Amino acid sequence: MSGSSFDFMSASAADKIAHLEARLNAALKPHSVHIDDDSAAHAGHAGAASGSHYTVTIVADCFAGKARVGRHRLVYDALAEEMQRGVHALAIRAYTPQEFAEQFE
Repeated sequence: MSGSSFDFMSASAADKIAHLEARLNAALKPHSVHIDDDSAAHAGHAGAASGSHYTVTIVADCFAGKARVGRHRLVYDALAEEMQRGVHALAIRAYTPQEFAEQFE
């Protein structure tokens, strides 16, 4: 979504997470997506001041048959604009619904 009017850098922490979740929901149609802002744990690290370190836990059918690198590529592609404009680091936990159920339920 090039040309987005959302100003990631000046948005509140809650608005940043909501924006990232909306982008992932639109692109990957996940069963669930949860994003944690890990920026406080990276105080003093480059990019930490802008609140730009996140952990994404996402459960989606589109991950079936894909290795970790392929799953991460889908997430990075969905957030390409944000990766250029404010997201400094992204930890990704990508599961199929079956994998998530086997591991956590």
